[in-house]
Amino acid sequence: MINLSVSKFSSITKKYFTIASVVTAYWIISISVVFINKTLFSSNYININSPLFVTWTQCITSVIICYVWKKLSEINPRKIKFPQSKTFALKTIKTILPVSFLFVLTIGFSNLALSFVEVSFYFISRSLTTVFNICLSYLILHQTTSKKSICCCCIIIFGFFLGVDQENVVGSFSLKGTLFGVFGSLSLSLYSIYTKKVLNELDNQVILLSYYINIYSSILFIPFIILNGELTNLYSFNFNDYYFWFLTVIGGTFGFLIGFVTALQIKVTSPLTHNISGTAKACAQTVVATYWYDEVKPLLWWFSNFVVLFGSAAYARVKQLEMIKT
Repeated sequence: MINLSVSKFSSITKKYFTIASVVTAYWIISISVVFINKTLFSSNYININSPLFVTWTQCITSVIICYVWKKLSEINPRKIKFPQSKTFALKTIKTILPVSFLFVLTIGFSNLALSFVEVSFYFISRSLTTVFNICLSYLILHQTTSKKSICCCCIIIFGFFLGVDQENVVGSFSLKGTLFGVFGSLSLSLYSIYTKKVLNELDNQVILLSYYINIYSSILFIPFIILNGELTNLYSFNFNDYYFWFLTVIGGTFGFLIGFVTALQIKVTSPLTHNISGTAKACAQTVVATYWYDEVKPLLWWFSNFVVLFGSAAYARVKQLEMIKT
């Protein structure tokens, strides 16, 4: 009897330790990516002023990681698995190119937003993703939404505009950065919808999709880098800066890992817990950013963050209850 109790306690302890480890990894990697990219995009240490080029180098990093993984699987297929790939087959191009374009828009707009707004405001600037998800699901997938979900979205929208107003009050509001954040949210919603469709065609092989998308994005980013006028900045930048390359490689590696820890967090917990964890992570990110950058914010500014967090968490809960009923 005692042995059974000890065994059960040990099993529960192991389960909670696994959950805590995965959630901690998700928080650390996710927050680190934002701070690393902010340093790369707009800091006194690295004055490259070319956010799309930095994003492109991080895509290249992900491609290299996937390629090494693929080669290792060929050397030792029993221990290391990597799906069979036909990167530039006509069928692959037709399937992957549209979603790769949306991926480029998503991370491109998001990183452009981060280059203009403070890390503490980044969450607010990207907070309309849920709202766009509902609108696009109705327009593209013809999925209706409950009144409770719409109410949650109204709360998020109110928090967004209150946050914009308060950011303007403290004198650090960037219209360009906020618009980039909104476009990033719109692109992410479209990307999420089409990713589900593409994953089904790839037998839900996440690593294969990541490999394809990063290869195609590495090509698609080049004209955007030129159109954004970054070539002049790149021409005058000192590429012998080891600190720049260190942060770029770390940022690219963490950007690659975030997809895996996200999937792992959902696996060991649940989609709702993942959403709550992501919301709580955004709150922690905001608090850390205000401390790290020594920012002083008014009470209403903090209230706007709370409103968005509350609306997002409430929406996640409403969707969970709706799924249980169906």
